[in-house]
Amino acid sequence: MTVLVKDMFKTTFDSLEEFAETISIAIQCPVTIEDANHRLIAYSSHDEQTDSARISTIISRRVPEKVVNQLWKDGTIPSLLKTSDPVRVSCNHEIGLGDRVAISIRNQEELLGFIWALEVGKTLGDEDMRLLKSAAEAAKSKLLQLQIRKNKKEDRKQEFFWKLLTGHLKEEEEISENCKLLQLNSTTPFVIAAFDFGRNITSREEKRISYLLHTYSDIKPLLHTIDCHLLILLIATNQDNHQSDIAGRFYGSFAGKLASHIDERVSICPAFSSPYDDYRNTEKAYKEALAVLSIKEKFPFETGKIHSYQKLGIYQLMDIIMESRKHTGYENPSITKLEKYDKKNNTNLVETLEEFLTKDANVNDAARALNIHANTLNYRLKRISEIAQINFKDPNQKMLLYLDLKLAKF
Repeated sequence: MTVLVKDMFKTTFDSLEEFAETISIAIQCPVTIEDANHRLIAYSSHDEQTDSARISTIISRRVPEKVVNQLWKDGTIPSLLKTSDPVRVSCNHEIGLGDRVAISIRNQEELLGFIWALEVGKTLGDEDMRLLKSAAEAAKSKLLQLQIRKNKKEDRKQEFFWKLLTGHLKEEEEISENCKLLQLNSTTPFVIAAFDFGRNITSREEKRISYLLHTYSDIKPLLHTIDCHLLILLIATNQDNHQSDIAGRFYGSFAGKLASHIDERVSICPAFSSPYDDYRNTEKAYKEALAVLSIKEKFPFETGKIHSYQKLGIYQLMDIIMESRKHTGYENPSITKLEKYDKKNNTNLVETLEEFLTKDANVNDAARALNIHANTLNYRLKRISEIAQINFKDPNQKMLLYLDLKLAKF
């Protein structure tokens, strides 16, 4: 009888639903089949005795995020990633999870998906475990076929995204046709995000990133690609949300999980473009995200908490001004005078001036940052004004001084 049941898995099935039903009949338990990113592929029938986690998975076509999070915390998913044997999962009423047995579906070392069996009215025994292993082996070819179709679509998405990023796709009609083919809404407002890992992203990390993008983030990127050390994303927004909200929410929900699932020692620098509502502006948005990364590298202290192009303020113009200064050889005479005075008298008036301007000319804030008394700072400002002939009531002079002080570092 056992041989006959095992042979059932090797026959041709009209659908994966039929395959899931066959497994369920063999082990007498409700069964779900998921892909590697916990999206529901097929499920068997069940009676009224089931749990809320299974119901939620069927309704939303994916495992609820709170369930996935808990399965990572209790070691279930890490165990499934390491072994081809069934893994027993104890019930957890807080997340609506009943007793289960899970097994990974693999093609050699590549994870394709999972089979989950809900233990209702019985506990799976050794023979049931062997049947699950046979079912997982039989499921391999079926999931490989799905993956081939998925990879072809993913390749088309990658090609489309790179054409947008590099400006090789500008015609509205052609963009619209590609969006229809890939089931994307070409009128959805979006931002381009670039996450700099500081070193090349490994193939193992690519798989983890893909897993997280499909599993965790409550804001789903429509397109993503990896270029050496950069993870590049096209993130859909909506008319009611400000770009800063999208950037903050995505960074908060995704970046922390990214670090914990890859390597907590990796320092990931995020950057977001301005929002756009036309895919013909993708190249422009991408350049904005790269500009944010460039400025954050050059001015890490000043822009440490800035992640979006819109919030860069005057730093949007820094590269342009810096290039102009290289060609003209201009030096701010007020700063030059202060530098000579500091060198001759062993003072730090240039540092004082920079901190004062950085703190928006607020004496108390600047004094605290410099760790001196406000009266001391006022005395220094008076000397700075006299030596460098600076009028602190002139906003144009203060703005130019601020820019030149920052640019002087380079």
